[in-house]
Amino acid sequence: MDEKRKDRHDNVNEPAGERPAHATRCGFIALVGAPNAGKSTLVNQLVGAKVAIVTHKVQTTRSPLRGIAIRGASQLVFVDTPGIFAPRRRLERAMVEAAWRGAEGADIVAFIVDAAKASHRKGGLDADTARILERLAELRKPRLLILNKIDRMAKEALLALAAELTAACPFERTFMISALKGDGVDDLADYLAETVPPGPWHYPEDQITDAPLRQMAAEITREKLTLQLHQELPYASTVETTAWKRLRKGGVRIEQTIYVARPSQRAIVLGHKGQTIKRIAMAARRELSDILETEVHLFVFVKVREDWTDDPERYREMGLDFPKD
Repeated sequence: MDEKRKDRHDNVNEPAGERPAHATRCGFIALVGAPNAGKSTLVNQLVGAKVAIVTHKVQTTRSPLRGIAIRGASQLVFVDTPGIFAPRRRLERAMVEAAWRGAEGADIVAFIVDAAKASHRKGGLDADTARILERLAELRKPRLLILNKIDRMAKEALLALAAELTAACPFERTFMISALKGDGVDDLADYLAETVPPGPWHYPEDQITDAPLRQMAAEITREKLTLQLHQELPYASTVETTAWKRLRKGGVRIEQTIYVARPSQRAIVLGHKGQTIKRIAMAARRELSDILETEVHLFVFVKVREDWTDDPERYREMGLDFPKD
């Protein structure tokens, strides 16, 4: 990961400060799609560093996150959005609404499809994909189709899937990639670098995300929570960073709270004699120490807040708007 990060500026021929503004380009690219299509994996691959958490559980991404990459004289700001599906709960509605807001505010919208999953479908497009395509067709901005996980499919099946999707919604270009392995990602990045609007960069050259450190730390712990429990993980759980203090002798002390909806869920997260929460905290501490390049003292607590999914403050902490009934 570090090696990739060093290569972010390989195509830059002169420092950003010496490049005339009219020679630069900058644009926001929203990545939208169904849950687990590979949006977060692709953002990390394009940025060359981990800025978005990745798990096998659906709806891992809850609010839009921006990852920033440099390609030649272009700054590409990728908006990793929550997966789009038919929401039932209030939190799900907030996530889907946030995804569409991210798309509406972008210069380019990229629809990412898990090609391997879609190819096994019988009887045409599924309802979620059809709804996404219908909404995408209404957006008056450039649209790209990205077929992901192509390493699991035959070329003939990929071409047939691309034709089916473009018949439902016109796309400017189609890219076939493996976000995990990096296949085809350079071609996508080159195209975006040439296509985003001319103009000054929005972020400093060495910045790879605009997420605050407290939010990033909470997301890392939530990733470890998800990976540790997965099937047992309560849907109604979230992580907040409640304290952040730099220590005089170096290092940082971070306090976090995992909120769950019921006492039985708290018992699951804690584990037998507190062993599960210890493993979660240890894994999060290691990654945070690597990212912050300092010693991290992490303290994670688990609290029951029965109606937290109906609490507007919790939504603000996650960067989501609170949906009204």
